[in-house]
Amino acid sequence: MKKISLIGAGNIGTILAYSISRKNIGNIVLVDIIEGLAEGKCLDLGQSFPVDNINLKVKGTNKISEIEDSDAIIITAGIARKPGMSRDDLIETNFNIMKKIGLAIKEYSPKSFVICITNPLDAMVWCLKEISGIDKNSIVGMAGILDSSRFKFFLGQELNVSFENIQTMVLGGHGDTMVPLLEYTSISGIPIKKFIKKNKVSENRLNEIIERTRNGGGEVVSLLKESSAFFSPASSAIEMLESFIFDQKKILPCSAFLDGEYGINDLFVGVPVIIGQSGIEQIIELDLDEKSKNQFNNSVLAVEELINKCKKLLV
Repeated sequence: MKKISLIGAGNIGTILAYSISRKNIGNIVLVDIIEGLAEGKCLDLGQSFPVDNINLKVKGTNKISEIEDSDAIIITAGIARKPGMSRDDLIETNFNIMKKIGLAIKEYSPKSFVICITNPLDAMVWCLKEISGIDKNSIVGMAGILDSSRFKFFLGQELNVSFENIQTMVLGGHGDTMVPLLEYTSISGIPIKKFIKKNKVSENRLNEIIERTRNGGGEVVSLLKESSAFFSPASSAIEMLESFIFDQKKILPCSAFLDGEYGINDLFVGVPVIIGQSGIEQIIELDLDEKSKNQFNNSVLAVEELINKCKKLLV
């Protein structure tokens, strides 16, 4: 059975532990710096196993050394946004947390497949790679799956169709500059612009949905007040984890390290990748129309600005 370590026992980490157990993905180690928090949640989770006939090992701890020799690590640790904050406002505090975690991965589990969820996502996953020294194909940020899911959700509600029938992809940085790709959006194979004409949905309304997608996380934060999203980020990370553990080779939009792809170097940016048992097995370079290309380049500039801030913090 695979060993999966979850660093951070907040809302997302808790839901991840529950989902991993119910999907029988692997044994679970939940780590949190707050004494007793991970232990208590894992004790409670484990006591639910006999009810659902689950035979996995689950351990809560405040010792990060317990991640040793993990097959996969998912990182959710860090402070969450509050109303009025952007993801970028979290950078200095969460950088210091990523620094400690990166050093722990380097010491205890350098061959793991690492998924980062902590915001600002593209900058934090860059920090983790830089500090841990982990191979570029073994570390990825959870962003595009969540952003694409939000876009699908809003489209499905507006068009009154099943979410399963919607194919789309959101690329770029995980923030206000993300790029929903209309040229790669369809409803059961029908291009979105043709579909909305027949359903009397205006392009202005479609643009409003795109803008709501970009602000999807902020909308949740404004309603919750003291927390950020947790169900949808956890579900998105589980899809990535399953593709790795079970060698599903799914094409998923994720924040990946670019080494010349899309003409970009030394940045983590949301692009479509194939995830299998070797980690990121391929980065897919899409042909973008002029509008999407310009938006993508602007998004890359925003990511680069954040990573440059991290580089200064590394000194």
